Amino acid sequence: MGARDVRPKRTKAGTSRGAAATRRALFVEAYIGNGRNATEAAKAAGYSPKTAYAAGARLLRDVQVRQLIEGRTTEVLAKAKLTVEGTLREVARIAYFDPRRLFDESGKLKPIHELDDDTAAALAGIEVLEEYQGTGSERVLVGYTTKVKHADKNAALDKAMKHLGLYEQDNEQLGNAIARAIIVPAKRPAGYGIS
Repeated sequence: MGARDVRPKRTKAGTSRGAAATRRALFVEAYIGNGRNATEAAKAAGYSPKTAYAAGARLLRDVQVRQLIEGRTTEVLAKAKLTVEGTLREVARIAYFDPRRLFDESGKLKPIHELDDDTAAALAGIEVLEEYQGTGSERVLVGYTTKVKHADKNAALDKAMKHLGLYEQDNEQLGNAIARAIIVPAKRPAGYGIS
């Protein structure tokens, strides 16, 4: 008897096993790329629009697909250098932005290269407009108008509060107040209120 071939069999693309592996990989890439919409990812992976919702839900329950998503997400975040710490630092920079740090002691706007890192990170844009006087050959540059736009402080504070769970505490307090309001009327004496 000859030696038995124990090498794993390779699956060609286009066969059902190979096609399924390809679709899983396409699904994972689309799912991560589109903001984690399983239905749209299933469509991108080749599933029909009619079955995409069910296919997306089924794929998300598949342990192998979940492992692929987790591994690929970790890889993408590492390449982008996107971390929870870094993201929260940027949210904090915007949330705690103080516009006074844009100006020097005399009240003049600081040049961009003189801004500290926290202040610069909170800016959404700077627009410099040249101001002229006169027309034609007598037109002369007389100065500049600088418009500074900072990132949305309210949105940053909202994100920080959500991350810290502060809304959950408010919701719990509100829920308790509503529960007390519902329970108290049940304890009122007979004949109280409208008859």
